[in-house]
Amino acid sequence: MNLARMLKARADVGRPVRVGLIGAGKFGSMFLSQVRTTPGLHLLGIADLSAPRARAALERTGWDTDAAVATSFDQALRTGRTMLTEDAEALISADGLDVVIEATGSPAAGAAHALKAIAHDRHIVMVTVEADVLVGPLLATHARQAGVVYSMAYGDQPALVCEMVDWARCCGFHVVAAGKGTKYLPAYHASTPDTVWQHYGLTPEQAAEGGMNAQMFNSFLDGTKSAIEMAAIANAAGLAAPSDGLLFPPCGVDDLATILRPRSAGGVLEQSGTVETVSSIERDGRPVYRDLRWGVYVVFEAEPGSQGDYARRCFKEYGVVTDSSGRYTALYRPNHLIGLELGVSVASAALRGEPTGTTDAFNGDVVAVAKRALKSGEVLDGEGGHTVWGKVLPAAASLARGALPIGLAHRVTLKRDIAAGNVVGWADVSIEDTAIVRLRREMERAFAGTAVAAQ
Repeated sequence: MNLARMLKARADVGRPVRVGLIGAGKFGSMFLSQVRTTPGLHLLGIADLSAPRARAALERTGWDTDAAVATSFDQALRTGRTMLTEDAEALISADGLDVVIEATGSPAAGAAHALKAIAHDRHIVMVTVEADVLVGPLLATHARQAGVVYSMAYGDQPALVCEMVDWARCCGFHVVAAGKGTKYLPAYHASTPDTVWQHYGLTPEQAAEGGMNAQMFNSFLDGTKSAIEMAAIANAAGLAAPSDGLLFPPCGVDDLATILRPRSAGGVLEQSGTVETVSSIERDGRPVYRDLRWGVYVVFEAEPGSQGDYARRCFKEYGVVTDSSGRYTALYRPNHLIGLELGVSVASAALRGEPTGTTDAFNGDVVAVAKRALKSGEVLDGEGGHTVWGKVLPAAASLARGALPIGLAHRVTLKRDIAAGNVVGWADVSIEDTAIVRLRREMERAFAGTAVAAQ
């Protein structure tokens, strides 16, 4: 990789890549801790709903805020300081800005900010994967037409998995499965913000002291975040989504190539070329040996038949762990560093004009499923809440069922009762004709029927 060298060259001539961060939460704060130590990057500004919160994020991540914070975007541009604002559009339109990082976590805000960035010829790094899964194919199309980069966020699992898939295909291997690890039990689908901390071994008081958001952490536990990330990978890497949601098979790193094979070869997958999330605990709660809870993986195979004999022999000669046939093997990364790695996406977009993963198909969708019996008149509270969890389905199946995307299942009222475990449909809710609803409908019309066959 030459990105660090390219960034240093920009620093040496006094022309750094200028970055705007929208959202000073956990992911954004992790980026803040590294951008100040990366030559060639200049954080021109931070936009957050609370400017004091943005300032606190700077202080928490080691900045000398008295010296670093500017009083205007013009001063920030001239002096290398950082402007704090509560106006995201002002940041996006600021003179000299090269790259916008969207890290609000809100699908509606994320999509709106991306469209504004495209209109101002800014590259976009979309940390808000919820927005990417909801309308990403359309956003990516608009960006390409405008000549700017729309990118996944390096450090988050989808971008890292897409990189591994790209590596495997560039080596001439067939990708069998790709995804990540997590902690999973079937009962977690019913978890709510009121019950989440017991699964993490924390008291509500300890979580509050750490500034931890119960609904956000619950979205990781109840399966929604895994579904969103797997749909993002399917849409960016040309992989298929499972027909009835993720299986979450318990699996350690040494068994990836054995368990994540097609059923026809003795594994659990319904087909080759699909996304899946593996669990770090067995169904009885025992820990999986050498689990991949924090990591990502790709399972691939040598060419079938005699033509692949030489590659399979090389697997054996170089100590590669395979299944019993020697045909399937895996590459994995045990950890991901989230926002600490985000500078890779920023540099790649600005200096190479390349995304670190980008959505170009509508293969997977994430639909709202009732956590319990829901009554007409109840208001859904979205990802990680008390009412629904997100399940990944093939996009074609989601559209055929008229399923409500999890990204729109927030502050909408049910018009009829929904049984526990049933998918919530568009027809089941009263939903306003908002900008994000119109954008989603436009995306469905544009990309229905464009799913890439698993390969």
